[in-house]
Amino acid sequence: MAFAIESLDVAGDPAAWAGAGFTVDADGTCRTGSVRLRISPAAGERGITSWVLAGLDGAPGSIDGLPTTAGEAGPADPAAHANGVTHIDHLVVTTPDLERTVAALRAHGLADRRTREAGEVRQTFFRLGELILEVVGRDRPSGDGPARFFGLAFTVADLDATARQLGERVGPVKDAVQPGRRIATLRHEAFGITVPVAFMSPDARP
Repeated sequence: MAFAIESLDVAGDPAAWAGAGFTVDADGTCRTGSVRLRISPAAGERGITSWVLAGLDGAPGSIDGLPTTAGEAGPADPAAHANGVTHIDHLVVTTPDLERTVAALRAHGLADRRTREAGEVRQTFFRLGELILEVVGRDRPSGDGPARFFGLAFTVADLDATARQLGERVGPVKDAVQPGRRIATLRHEAFGITVPVAFMSPDARP
């Protein structure tokens, strides 16, 4: 079975996500492509708190500090979103020790596709279903703390339309690192969202 993210647990107010144009079900689930964002208040917590991965052999509990559960529910039925989101493009994880975190992911069977170097920063990429996991760290270890979930980038059908709809609460549209694509950052705290969020134009590459 291929590895894929089934769901991400997100600390916060479901109404905040709805205010940013996401469709959120009555139980706090936001279905973005095949992935469920399970949004609920959690005392003292912010951001993404855990994930559910399909394709794992057993229940690891944690992968290098990332709370992890083996998936059983299967992919979500995608919802339509007023902000034009079609699916998650990539999930960003940060780590003080990139080699350690990549080794932990490999130990559970996940295969990295490539590593990109940008000065002192390195990014290693994994394909997990319809989205990319981007693990970001320095070119050398900077501590012994755990890896942490950081933020999400969503693909939207029309980035200019999304930017017009959300107005000043979205930063300027600019070229993305990915060739031929553009990106704009949501000013997530203006909505009360606890996860850094970006919107990206579709990938036109075959």
